[in-house]
Amino acid sequence: MAEGRSGEDIVSEYLDQNPHLVEWVESLRGVHETNKQWHARREFFLRNMETFPTVQPGFPSPSLDRLLSLSICWANHIFLGCRYPQPVMDRIKEMADGVVVNDAPVRKTRDEIMGKGKKTAGGDDDSCAKRAKPGNPFKQGPPPQAPAEHQPFFNRLYKAVAWKLVSAGGFGPNLDHFEILRACTESSKESLSCVFVPLKDIPDLPAARTQKEGQVCELRCQTVYLGTGYGRDEAAARAMASKEALKAFQGRKVTVKICRRRFNGRDVEDLVLLDDQPRNPGFPPAISYPFQPEQQGDGPS
Repeated sequence: MAEGRSGEDIVSEYLDQNPHLVEWVESLRGVHETNKQWHARREFFLRNMETFPTVQPGFPSPSLDRLLSLSICWANHIFLGCRYPQPVMDRIKEMADGVVVNDAPVRKTRDEIMGKGKKTAGGDDDSCAKRAKPGNPFKQGPPPQAPAEHQPFFNRLYKAVAWKLVSAGGFGPNLDHFEILRACTESSKESLSCVFVPLKDIPDLPAARTQKEGQVCELRCQTVYLGTGYGRDEAAARAMASKEALKAFQGRKVTVKICRRRFNGRDVEDLVLLDDQPRNPGFPPAISYPFQPEQQGDGPS
């Protein structure tokens, strides 16, 4: 694709010159992607197609799945602040060379999210007051219609996971839980978001765990919380989080609901994936929260 012009112009001209690609490319759009997110990811995808020479429009292939997964990881990183293993971050950064996203959300560091930054009188509170709209000190959370919007995707994911578990001989301790969840999610044209935080940095943690070393992993997909895991390192924490997430797929169905959780020392509403079994309503404290007020503009049109 040509350089030196806006990404939108380049994409439009490229598709004008290759009209047979238009319908196929549009079929790759995620159900919940806003126009802004899709236009950016579409440019990322088209710019990198030539580096995956075995990708054939209209035909599934491992190369296409890989390119789609990388484009989704990049979009999740830019628009939702998701982080991935460093080799993936390096790869998508290299692949995004030349893709410009105007007014991309500004992300906070982990210390800022966890409330470890120093506060000065009138500092953070004043800046929050200036950003907040009149009649609104700090409203946030998923919109009421969010569970219904996300439910169809997780119905499909439930079926994919169920078949995968059947082929693996059922749910058990010896499975690669993360690989099963990752493969099923990516086959549904989405990706998992993994956020890692040192165990000792988590507020609201039970006293028995506060002195332990290790990592905490939180898994989400489409901003919906799936599970949390603890481990001696990131791989172990991710494996435990995946195992916890897969437990929701053991019932007769999964349901997306808005539930109360703790995040950064306060109660918030979060999107959570639940099964049909009665369980303790308590959840681990959130270590990421994709429903900050500054992230909620630019809805689908």
